[in-house]
Amino acid sequence: MNKHFLNLKDKISGNEMDLSLCNLTEVPVRELAFFTKATVLDLSCNNITSLPPEFCNLTHLVKVDLSKNQLTCLPDDLGNLTNLQHLDLYNNKLTVLPVSFSQLRGLKWLDLKDNPLEPDLAKAAGDCLDEKQCKQCSSKVRGKIAKQKKELDQRWGKKEVKQREREAREKEARKREKAEEKEKRRKEYNAQMAATAAREQQKKKNEEKKKKNGQTAADKKVVESAPKPRRSLIGLMFKLLLLLLLGLAGVAAACRLTDLQKEAMCVPVNAAVDDGLSWAREQEVVVRQLKCALRTLGPG
Repeated sequence: MNKHFLNLKDKISGNEMDLSLCNLTEVPVRELAFFTKATVLDLSCNNITSLPPEFCNLTHLVKVDLSKNQLTCLPDDLGNLTNLQHLDLYNNKLTVLPVSFSQLRGLKWLDLKDNPLEPDLAKAAGDCLDEKQCKQCSSKVRGKIAKQKKELDQRWGKKEVKQREREAREKEARKREKAEEKEKRRKEYNAQMAATAAREQQKKKNEEKKKKNGQTAADKKVVESAPKPRRSLIGLMFKLLLLLLLGLAGVAAACRLTDLQKEAMCVPVNAAVDDGLSWAREQEVVVRQLKCALRTLGPG
């Protein structure tokens, strides 16, 4: 704040605070809040580009002149100035007005000339060349903004309905996905338990089969091992017979080829050998005769 504005008492006259042509770039809101009897505020012909939100707390204001400044926008809560009846915004850089503007039901005079307003808003504002037109500007602009507010509320209402419907669908989809995931986990668990049971059953069967095969093998081993004493006995008898034959052959050879052949014990042995040789010769003659007979009976 400029130093010469620290004492606003010099700028007040009755119920009017005149701060025009002061080269202001901002509004001294904190200082103005102490002068509630100053219901008329003239801030024209300055370089103010915006109004702070706290400006909307100056509810004692009845008439405000902000003409010939550099305002590009107004506070969103401007509608809080419920006692405002006269508002001059001539020659600024406004394009739109806040939605709360429709709440200024006490506003009876409004000037929006020489502002780059949007076409619909400019049409509602009109020319405002005299008192009557400025009064009409106030009512038409408030009506236009009230209509826009209603449409906006309806649009937001529809948007909220759509938002709720979308949220409900998303919630239902999440619920369905959760149920499907739960069912999937349940099936996987059942499959896992079935596989475990199958493995246990197969393991049990294998153990029973192994046990049975072991018992069969043991029985077979018993069966196979049982004849072994018999085979051993036969082998032993065969060996004894072989030894006996070898012994007899040795005795026969000794009685036949050595000087023992004249001994009394060798006489029966030699006789037996001679009988055996004679029998063998007879058998040889029989075999020859049989071969001749077979040749005679053969083909040709």
